[in-house]
Amino acid sequence: QGDLVESGGGLVQAGGSLRLSCAASRATVSSKTMNWFREAPGKSRELVGTISGGAGPDYADSVKGRFTLSVDSAGDTVHLDMTRLEPEDTAVYRCNAHWTVGGFEYDYWGRGTQVTVSS
Repeated sequence: QGDLVESGGGLVQAGGSLRLSCAASRATVSSKTMNWFREAPGKSRELVGTISGGAGPDYADSVKGRFTLSVDSAGDTVHLDMTRLEPEDTAVYRCNAHWTVGGFEYDYWGRGTQVTVSS
């Protein structure tokens, strides 16, 4: 239940698009807050987007209007559609599932997928 597996990263030119996918379990996606983070050298980890249960997705200001989160019809994969990519979007993108029980916070993490945007 805890495995998160990212896919879809790669090398793309500025202005291009990529779709990242986070394969989880239906139980995970339906019951936990699903997040995409990115980590770039020399920068702090950034929360790119979050989606949870019935709540609509929310995005970092840096990607708002360019990135879109969705859950597939099977309910077990979270997609991050990235458009109008910029060199500043270059990073390792990691999927995260987060939840709280009894005041304690828990996380599952994927290993990440590299996104490189060339200028």
